[in-house]
Amino acid sequence: MKDFDTTDNADIDYVRDCFKRVSELYGFLLMNPSPIELLSTLETKSGPSIRDEIYYFKDKGDREVALRFDFTMGLTRYVASQKSLRLPAKFSSFGGVFRYDEPQKGRYRYFHQWDLEIYGKPSLESDSEVIEATSRLFDLLLDDIIIDINHRGLVESYINHVFDSHNPELVADILRAVDKISKKSQSDILAEFEAKGYDKQKLQTILDFSSLRGDIPYIEAMFDTTKLEFWDYLKDLIKSLHNRNVSNVRINFGIVRGLDYYSGTVFEVFVANSNIGALAGGGRYDTLTAAFGRQDIGACGVAGGVERTILAMHEQGISTSSGIQQISVLYVNPEMQKFAAHITSLLRLQGIPADMDITGRSLKKQIAGVTTLDDNDYTSKATSAQPDNRYTRFALIVGPREIARGCVVLRNMQEGTESVISIIELTQDPYLVLNLEKP
Repeated sequence: MKDFDTTDNADIDYVRDCFKRVSELYGFLLMNPSPIELLSTLETKSGPSIRDEIYYFKDKGDREVALRFDFTMGLTRYVASQKSLRLPAKFSSFGGVFRYDEPQKGRYRYFHQWDLEIYGKPSLESDSEVIEATSRLFDLLLDDIIIDINHRGLVESYINHVFDSHNPELVADILRAVDKISKKSQSDILAEFEAKGYDKQKLQTILDFSSLRGDIPYIEAMFDTTKLEFWDYLKDLIKSLHNRNVSNVRINFGIVRGLDYYSGTVFEVFVANSNIGALAGGGRYDTLTAAFGRQDIGACGVAGGVERTILAMHEQGISTSSGIQQISVLYVNPEMQKFAAHITSLLRLQGIPADMDITGRSLKKQIAGVTTLDDNDYTSKATSAQPDNRYTRFALIVGPREIARGCVVLRNMQEGTESVISIIELTQDPYLVLNLEKP
């Protein structure tokens, strides 16, 4: 688990704001499904094996419940229960999820996800819509993004062809082998699945196939695609995305997604020349809506890891926050503290972030405690001491001589200059006096 400090929350808020903009732009309705589900709900498609990856327990009513591990299950449960829901329905979610797995770079056992889902009649254009929205979100966040696309049915049919079998358990096992390609070496995968009794040569054929990635002309030049099921669907999907001005996509036969409920298009998002791993992933999962009793609707969605995305932004030197500009109100002696408190309160009433020392420290210590923009480093995460997300451009100094004249000293903390300003003018229009932009 992880504690989220001020800077972490500023980073998360930045991603949330970008996500909200894209979500509204594409007509997704924000929803927050329950953080606790019945264990049976989370087992709907994955079965009891999902227990190894989640937090579950019995509540005081002796019910088996679990913490959500994603938003898809909760949203699908909700949609399946709404018989009168107007379709297609588009939902978005943003928040924390729990996974009982080994912590890894950019992801702890409690972390944040964003999620987009479209429910309704299955169509290529709904797949394309989800991928387009994903691409636009990452346009706001990062550079050099690649979206790798595949189709589960295509890989499943090729596995059946190579192994001359239509055994669903065999297909599921080999898909798990393919899904491990980004995490293990080929030799380790071959050894693991050969020990389970699978033919090594056939496994190698599947792994070689899974390593193919590129645009349509490259794939067709390297492999005979004429007998591949769903190849034409993939080609049409790429054409649809190009028509939507999404060009950072490529075909990758190694993308199959680990969860069993995926049934069609699958995709993952990566940063070029980075070892962070997938920042987001999704696809079509019509079998999940069917498992919840809705044979009449399909679903396509995507979820992204917020902390991992922030890590990638830091790697690229992208600042997630310029900090909160506040006014620091200082006072020269204890008698001036009440005047400082009054002025601070008036600024806050005008919507201006303002702060003052409430412990009665000396003016020298108050000034030493002021954080300026130069003191903060919003792109460096190298030190354990995280920078404050607040900084002071202007300080107001409250002294007895100035108060007697109805004034305070205005100090520009960046330039080191001072002037005397009227308290009445300051409180009547602080944005004008302080040269601040109104929110």
